[in-house]
Amino acid sequence: MSLTTFSFPTPTRFGAGALQELPSHLVRLGVRRPLVVTDAGVAGTDAFRALVTVLGESGRDRDWFAYTGVHPNPIEDDVRQPAEIIRKAGCDGVIAIGGGSPLDAGKAARLLAKRPGFDFTKFYSEPADWTGLIPLVAIPTTAGTGSEVGRSSVITLDATQRKAVIFHPELLAKLVILDPVLTVGLPPKLTAATGADALTHCIESYTCPQFHPMCDGIALEGIRLIVEALPRAVKNGADLDARGRMLVAAAMGAVAFQKDLGVVHSMAHPLSTLCGMHHGLANALCLIAGMNFCARRKPGLYRQVGLACGLDIVTCSDGEADCKTVGFVTQFLAGLGMNTKLRDHGVKPELLDALVGQAVDDPCHKTNAVPVTAEDFRALYLEVL
Repeated sequence: MSLTTFSFPTPTRFGAGALQELPSHLVRLGVRRPLVVTDAGVAGTDAFRALVTVLGESGRDRDWFAYTGVHPNPIEDDVRQPAEIIRKAGCDGVIAIGGGSPLDAGKAARLLAKRPGFDFTKFYSEPADWTGLIPLVAIPTTAGTGSEVGRSSVITLDATQRKAVIFHPELLAKLVILDPVLTVGLPPKLTAATGADALTHCIESYTCPQFHPMCDGIALEGIRLIVEALPRAVKNGADLDARGRMLVAAAMGAVAFQKDLGVVHSMAHPLSTLCGMHHGLANALCLIAGMNFCARRKPGLYRQVGLACGLDIVTCSDGEADCKTVGFVTQFLAGLGMNTKLRDHGVKPELLDALVGQAVDDPCHKTNAVPVTAEDFRALYLEVL
């Protein structure tokens, strides 16, 4: 048995109205001039207005600044520009609010604020000095990526036009605020897509062969919560109980994929980079094909996933348990309106070679439950196209 490190260190404040406590947390963290990082869509929401109100009430001795230009799939400028504001304005903390994109950009901006000349293409060859990054408060307004509790930032690099994962424990937030009130305004389709992202995280992390039993338990409980709460959150966005359960489940999915992920994420990342597809939707459209691919090669892989979904499969054979589990997930996604094909979202067959090339280079499938070749990726993309 190899040596493994277990770590779950992110302080999290959960519950309706938790945002109202932000000023006292900023005082505790020594943050007096925060930079708020978000995207244009979030900047027009009630969630952002609630943050503005809270910051405005936090006292005359505190200034704050905002960067609202983060792209749906963050690019290097989404890190460089807030880093420049941090340096010029003398900001001593970052408040990242929104989905995974603003959270990822806010995390990484702190490194560039400290090391303006850092080249992300050399991340693995020239380690950065991570000491002394300014504190990050992460406030998700979607229940999907779980980026708020993650120690990585996914950025599309200028030089390669491919997504790169910037990873270091110092990227972790000093505080996470999970306030379901802030997710009430998320439209049903985005609620479904972000929830499918969380579900994919839980399923792929659980079936990843790395040894991490703590993550396994968290992933299975995340699946149970999502199956119970996501349909309710999609049907009634004002259901705070369902919204809260989804926020927790999304964070659990991100904690669980400390183990790593698999083939579905390696398929989804190029769809975002090359086609601009929402990451959660890309995962949802590829999940069933990926599960079937793995189940055929490793029978029984999804038995515990099925049990977490509430299926009565204890006495089933491995193959039957897998079949029932994949069938349930198929119907679950269809019930959320995510039973379409890639072509329905503008993905063209001419992109197949480029998609396969990027999927092969993506590191997630290296920890898939079973090996994946370029030919496998081609067949999988054709299946979901």
